[in-house]
Amino acid sequence: MGGAGHGVHFLDACFLCRRPLAGNRDIFMYRGDMAFCSDECRSAQMAADEAAERKATKAVTHGALLAREAAEGTQQERGKVRAGSVLAL
Repeated sequence: MGGAGHGVHFLDACFLCRRPLAGNRDIFMYRGDMAFCSDECRSAQMAADEAAERKATKAVTHGALLAREAAEGTQQERGKVRAGSVLAL
């Protein structure tokens, strides 16, 4: 391809190892626009994507748990009344 403003086409090289995808060999596709030279490269990318998704889900879940604990702590503080104080609702 080449030229100003032109990128490499996704079928020119393996998404993972960058080996050229040429000749009469099989191309292994994943997620529509990721081409791989072998089933091993595609499987490695799939495993990496799954691990990243699990990590992101865990981070979101952990963040939600912290937010809920903070909100519960605030609510518990609101419900406490000390002797001799006035509670305004």
